[in-house]
Amino acid sequence: MRGERMNKAPRTAISPTREENYPEWYQQVIRAADLAENSPVRGCMVIKPWGYQLWENVQRALDDMFKATGHQNAYFPLFIPMSFLEKEAEHVEGFAKECAVVTHHRLEPDPNGGLRPAGKLEEPLIVRPTSETIIGATYAKWVQSYRDLPILINQWANVVRWEMRTRMFLRTAEFLWQEGHTVHATSEEAVEETEKMVEVYREFAENWMAMPVIVGSKTPLERFPGAVETLSIESMMQDRKALQAGTSHFLGQNFSKAQEIKFQSESGEIEFAWTTSWGVSTRLLGALIMTHSDDDGLVLPPRLAPIHVVIQPIYKDDSRAEVMAYVQSLREELVAQTYAGAPVRVTIDDRDIRGGEKKWYHVKRGVPIRLEVGPKDIAAGTVFCGIRNQPKSVGIERSALVATISEKLATLQQELFDAALKLREDNTVELSSEAEFREFFADNGETAISGGFAWCHFADEDSLQPLLKELKVTIRCVPRVDNDVQGTCFLTGKPAAQRAVFAKAY
Repeated sequence: MRGERMNKAPRTAISPTREENYPEWYQQVIRAADLAENSPVRGCMVIKPWGYQLWENVQRALDDMFKATGHQNAYFPLFIPMSFLEKEAEHVEGFAKECAVVTHHRLEPDPNGGLRPAGKLEEPLIVRPTSETIIGATYAKWVQSYRDLPILINQWANVVRWEMRTRMFLRTAEFLWQEGHTVHATSEEAVEETEKMVEVYREFAENWMAMPVIVGSKTPLERFPGAVETLSIESMMQDRKALQAGTSHFLGQNFSKAQEIKFQSESGEIEFAWTTSWGVSTRLLGALIMTHSDDDGLVLPPRLAPIHVVIQPIYKDDSRAEVMAYVQSLREELVAQTYAGAPVRVTIDDRDIRGGEKKWYHVKRGVPIRLEVGPKDIAAGTVFCGIRNQPKSVGIERSALVATISEKLATLQQELFDAALKLREDNTVELSSEAEFREFFADNGETAISGGFAWCHFADEDSLQPLLKELKVTIRCVPRVDNDVQGTCFLTGKPAAQRAVFAKAY
C-alpha cells in the first residue's frame, strides 16, 4: 500500500510536455528546478544557487582537466580598446554586431533630476565578447624568445554579446565561460594543442555530462572569425536539434601578426608565434537540461549533481527522535562510500512541508536518488528508494542500499549516456539527394519535434547556402572519424570527398 500511495502523482510535473511544446517545456524545467530566472537587464539572467552549484561542478571538473594538461589560470581585462579589434579585420567583422561599447566614464545630474553621461572616453572600450585581442597584446610583451614558449593559460570569466533573441543558458547577452589562449613556437605544436583541448571537451561531455558528441572540423563559413581551423563537439538535444557544446581554434599566425607576438627562434631568426584559443560556457547547462530532462523536470548525471542522495525522514511527533537518529546514522554510512573518486554527497531534507511536495521538489531538481525513511522502515531495516530515471520507488534493505549506492549512481550515469546515444543513433540518417534533404528537414512548426542529424556528401559549401538558409539548417561539422567514404554531392551530384553533419541547431 505504501508503494502505491507514494507513487500516485500527476501525469507530469512539467506542463507543457516535450512533445506538446519543447521550447516552453525547456523554460518550465529551468523554473521548476530553480536554476535561473530573467534579470531586470534585458537578455541577462540570474543564476540561482542550484544552477550555480551545477556550474561550479562543471568548473571544478574542467579546471582539473586543464591543469592536468599543463595549463594555468590567469585573468585579463573586461574592457578592450576598440583599436585592438580593428587590427584583426576578420575577427571584428565576426563580432561587430554583438559588441557592447562603452563611450563615457562619468555620470552627472541632468536638468530633469535624472543622470546623464558626462565624460566622453578618448577611445571607446568594447565589453569583452572574447579575449583574443586583449590577451594577444599582453602576450606580445611576454614573448621575446623561444625560451618563453609555450604559454598555456586559461581564464574563467564573463563575456557580453548583445544578442537580440535570448534564451536562458543557451544564448544570453552576458554569460559565463572559460577561454584558453596559448602561444607556441611551431604550427605543429599549436595544432596538437587544438586537438588536445577538443579531446578534453569530448571526454568531459561524455564522461561527466553523459552527453555523446561528434567531434569534427567546422567548414570555412562556420569557423570562428580569424581562425585557420575550428574543431567542435556537437550534440543532439531531445528535440533532435544540434547544440555546439565546445570549440577549439587553431589561429595560425593571424592574431600573432595583428598583435605583434614575435620571438627569436633557436636559429636567431625573428618569427611570429602560432596561437590557439578554446572555450565552453554556461551553454553546457542548457545542453544538460535538454539532453536528459523529462516531463517531470530536471534529470542530472550523478557526476555533476550537487547532491547524489536526499533522505526524507517521515515521522509523527512521538517518533521524530527515533527516525532522525536512524536517518543521521544512514547518512554517515552513505557519505563513507565513494563515487567517481569522491565521497557520496548526501543531504537530509527535514523541512516542515508535506511529504509529497518534498518529493516532487527533489524530482524536479533532478536529484539522482531519493530515500524515504519512516518508523515502519526502521522496524523492517529497509529504506524506500527512488532513482530519478525510474518510474517507481521500491523498498530495499538498508545494508544492501549502502553496499550498492556507488553502483546505483554509476548505473544511472551510464543509462543516461546510453539513452542519449540511442536517441542520436535513432535520428541520424544518410541522405543523397535534395528531395530527401528537403523532406527530412521540412518545417513542421516551431514547437514540433522533427528532423535530426543528416550525414551528406557535399562538394561546395557556397552552393549550399540558399538551400540551408531556406530550411534553417547549418553544417555542424565535418566529423573526424568514420568519414573517409567517397561519394557525390547531395545537391549538385558532383564528386565529393567529404561528408558533413547537417542539422537545425541552437
